[in-house]
Amino acid sequence: MGSDLEIIGGGAVAVDTVTLRETAGRFLAAGNELEDVRHRLGALQNMLFGEPVVAGEAASAASVLGNRLAETFDGAQRIAAALREAAAIYELVELNAEHRAAVLAGDRDAVSRIDVVRDALMARHPDAFAAAVGTELERTVMWPSDLQRQATELGYAAGDLFGFPAAVVGGVALGGLTLAAGALAGIGGQGRLAPGVRLTHRGEPVTLRPVASAATSTVAPTGLRSVAQRMPGDGEARVRVERYTMPDGSRQFAVYVAGTRSSAVGGADAWDNLSNAELYAGRASASYEATEAALAAAGARPGDVLHAFGHSQGAMITAHLALEGGYDTRTLVSFGSPVEADVGSGTLSVAVRHTDDPVVALAGGGDVAPVGSPGSFVVEREFDPESGAHDLAVAPHRMAAYAETAALADASGDPRVANVQAVFADLSGAVEVDVVEYAVARGDGG
Repeated sequence: MGSDLEIIGGGAVAVDTVTLRETAGRFLAAGNELEDVRHRLGALQNMLFGEPVVAGEAASAASVLGNRLAETFDGAQRIAAALREAAAIYELVELNAEHRAAVLAGDRDAVSRIDVVRDALMARHPDAFAAAVGTELERTVMWPSDLQRQATELGYAAGDLFGFPAAVVGGVALGGLTLAAGALAGIGGQGRLAPGVRLTHRGEPVTLRPVASAATSTVAPTGLRSVAQRMPGDGEARVRVERYTMPDGSRQFAVYVAGTRSSAVGGADAWDNLSNAELYAGRASASYEATEAALAAAGARPGDVLHAFGHSQGAMITAHLALEGGYDTRTLVSFGSPVEADVGSGTLSVAVRHTDDPVVALAGGGDVAPVGSPGSFVVEREFDPESGAHDLAVAPHRMAAYAETAALADASGDPRVANVQAVFADLSGAVEVDVVEYAVARGDGG
């Protein structure tokens, strides 16, 4: 299995534009120093040319050095200009994303403020806007490269059973379909949840039943792997709620929401493909209603501090909880989510995703700009680089696979991972921890 791990700030822009500009300034400063040396060398060179017999060779060497210094100065200027142009492009990508969000939210003041900044930036860098649009388009269309490669190789291998021409057709067809599907998801944007998004068609009845917990730990998680291990698995439970009573008497809650458990479309199990389709289309599902009911049954009330963890369908549920559940959602951790929510600056957002997970592809590459509070991050990894018929089992989407990636992130030493570990360290100071898991049925049980 692949072990290469990438931890980024999220979005299409994984670049620190401040550092780009500072680096450009250092190139300019170094270039100016070289230019000063060249001017001093020029004066010395004129003196040497005045003594051609004794200093002719030195004068020639000084001339060569002067030319190299001039070339180096020009190169430093070009690099500085390119760095500043790149910074402008990346800044425009983020500003364009902020502008769209402000328009969708109806925030006219924010729109006007962003327009002023964008106009000033484009005045200084006239070509940056087109390049920024191109960067966004490339992100939107070309981001599922690992899936496309594997699909192409799988199509080729399947077609090769019938000869070389069929192999070529199979590779091109399956790879092309994957590229088209990824582009459609990226351009459509259904997997990107804006701050103002709210689920419709609320109120589907569900029935909760507490069940014995398979994960009996009554202490806080210690890392992302620990979170993954607490996710409800193959048993009856679909939602796990932990209630932490802190030393000052306040309460915090953690909710763990399972991924899809039934391939049916409707029926008793609310964690099915009907709920998947409803959530992705922006409708409240029985699984979402059940998760809110489970939190309420465990004692959570609007305004309470919540740490939300979800896998797959569960990640869609927790994303909407963070956007509209009425809780003070401090932490949102998703594994293999088909959506990405712009949860704002009050929520630490952590997304763990495999680049060869087709469910993750439904998010269309996620937001162009990073989401969540400062310190939020995305963990990415190609789980299984090898292509073959085994890809049909979608192993990269399984919770066990994400637990492996979570363990790698925990051990990475990346300071951003320490941000979420600090959340768990704070929870470990609780004086009491209560845990309850719930089985759920669609309907009122009557």
